[in-house]
Amino acid sequence: MDNPTGATATIPAGEASAAASNRTILKSVCRSCHGGCGVNLHVVDGRLVKVEGDRTSPLNKGRLCPIGTSTLDIVYHPDRLKYPMRRTGARGEGKWERISWDEALDEIARRLQAIKDEHGAQAIALGTGTGRHHIRWVSRFGHALGTPNWCEPGFAQCFHPRINTTILTFGDLPVNDFTSGTKPECIVYWGHNPMNSGPDGETRFVVRDSLAGKPKTIVVDPRRTELAKEADLWLQLRPGTDDALALAMLHAIIEEKLYDAAFVAEWTHGFEALSERVKRYSPEWAAPITWVPAEKIRAAARLYAATKPSMMEWGCAIEHTPNTIQTVRAISMLPALTGNVDVPGGWVFGMHGLGRFPSLIENLTPEMSAKRLGADRFKMLAGEGADLPAAHIPTLLSAMRDGDPYPVKAFLVFGNNTLTTFGNAKQAYEALMKLDLLVVADLFMTPTCELADIVLPAASWPELDQLAALPTIAGNVVLAQRKAVRIGECKADEEIFIELARKMNLPVGTEDLDVVLGDQLARGCGMPLDELRERGFLDMPMRFHKYRDKGFKTPTGKLELYSTRLEAMGYDPLPYYEEPPESPLATPDVAKDFPLVLTSGARIPFFFNSEHRQIRALRRAHPNPIMEVHPQTAASLGIKHGDWVWIETLRGRIRQKAKVTDGIDPRVVHVEHGWWFPEEPGPDHGVWRSNANVLTRNGPPYDPAMGTYHLRGLLCRIAPVLPGES
Repeated sequence: MDNPTGATATIPAGEASAAASNRTILKSVCRSCHGGCGVNLHVVDGRLVKVEGDRTSPLNKGRLCPIGTSTLDIVYHPDRLKYPMRRTGARGEGKWERISWDEALDEIARRLQAIKDEHGAQAIALGTGTGRHHIRWVSRFGHALGTPNWCEPGFAQCFHPRINTTILTFGDLPVNDFTSGTKPECIVYWGHNPMNSGPDGETRFVVRDSLAGKPKTIVVDPRRTELAKEADLWLQLRPGTDDALALAMLHAIIEEKLYDAAFVAEWTHGFEALSERVKRYSPEWAAPITWVPAEKIRAAARLYAATKPSMMEWGCAIEHTPNTIQTVRAISMLPALTGNVDVPGGWVFGMHGLGRFPSLIENLTPEMSAKRLGADRFKMLAGEGADLPAAHIPTLLSAMRDGDPYPVKAFLVFGNNTLTTFGNAKQAYEALMKLDLLVVADLFMTPTCELADIVLPAASWPELDQLAALPTIAGNVVLAQRKAVRIGECKADEEIFIELARKMNLPVGTEDLDVVLGDQLARGCGMPLDELRERGFLDMPMRFHKYRDKGFKTPTGKLELYSTRLEAMGYDPLPYYEEPPESPLATPDVAKDFPLVLTSGARIPFFFNSEHRQIRALRRAHPNPIMEVHPQTAASLGIKHGDWVWIETLRGRIRQKAKVTDGIDPRVVHVEHGWWFPEEPGPDHGVWRSNANVLTRNGPPYDPAMGTYHLRGLLCRIAPVLPGES
């Protein structure tokens, strides 16, 4: 599955024979996902002819995944958007006219200003997708424009609950030490399968390398993944009950005195209060809730506590229920109690080689910040507890659709296929259809682009200059992303924001790109921008036990098991269990008609969320959406391996092809997310047929601090697709 050489397909032999003197090789970083693999870009006469892994990069050592090896197919795909377009028919009718960049930006600027003048800046919202090169620039432009309303699906549902929680209670985001040379003796993979993904600099390659030392492994996953097959312990929990499992492990570690007593006594705050809280959460209590036997929970707690150094590899699965903050808190306390914090081969705090991005949030008045949708309720998403405050998406959709609590009239979307990536996709569609102005920038014509008033052709990653500091937040490795080619009239999202800010005569946000990047480097590692571009990357020397100098960056100076900042914001300072709002236990009446537990989100190694399904080689490797079902369940419903199957929830139904496997519990089914069919005609491109977010919910109850809604562990039913059904 992984490419050992890192070389992509190259251009045809005739073209590749161009004189060597015409060849330029640029060191860069692959951003087809946000993993950050180092690459060498080979350019001949203005054309990208080869992309190979950089063998000197500490993040991939020359290797590339299937997506990285398909870079040329992405850059030169015939369906790329290459020039701006304006809608000429009804929204979603698919009628367009080509316009110039000046026409596009002038019209966007004029219409945004009119909305701002009539309704206020808060009536303009911006959206983006999972964090690549442009994500911080989306909020930066919003703040320059004067609106607090920007959003990204992951800010409440993926990664940012971990960022905000650990910054509040640890003082920084801990990441795994994959590159210092110290091999972990134990690795816990909790709701994460990094063999098929590579988020935020913790690439699938460094994960595979860490396994070479034969560490003990514990896998927490409803599915028998590749990692679960080889694990010393596989905890096959009921989806959505991660908080119960973590609390039970904490109970066992404290009850059996398996914790690092010296570290806990000197460097943690609130141990006695935590001990009292978890007394009620024994493994015996957790077993019927999680479906994991009590003796297995105790065995996992003992193995983890006794084996050092140990890593905690956690993923976004833990952030898909309305108890996400306390779930993150509970899991994070396992490394805390066992002293696996800021140690070689364990959790570490980063070296922050890139200065903090200038988000321009100071451009917002306190009154405007208070208007951020969700700020009055969700302080860790939209208020004082957020590292970078963002709007609450369900509230934003209500503002678009119903004008509640106030109208949102414009939405500018960059790098996000909203109809596939927002929970409750049908509500998202209804909201987009109500807008006065929808602008979408993307590489390809997506179902979301089809609803836009203006579509902008975005540059792919080899077509732009940027910086990456990985792992995200930690910034141990700083990499230069280089512009190697330009396709058509495509522009980098960052350049679009700068030009639009200038068109609108905004007081901030108009600086040249290199000025912003150079300032970030100066505030971080101090290296000049040109030097970093020449070198390709800077691997910061790691220092451990940094808290011993000045303590943890928390109000108490300690790692806060009892969170004083959560308490000050009015939230529970200690973790607790909460049953998901739709589940066999919480809603038995629903379970009568929808008896199976639905989980989703497992990564597909050939795609990145909803991207890349038009790339022939990748699609050939994974042509259809796959749902997983146990043989016992399949047989009882007349479903055979390879059949098309209906999956239905209270929100709607979709169909995917059955993979009958005993690697999933008979009470659980799994569906793939992100599906649409670029080869099918617009405006829908098949987005309603197999899209997992047709099934998901985004209504209350929400996480009281983060506004997170219920995406995993929902109730569903399945049935075979019969001949003639569609």
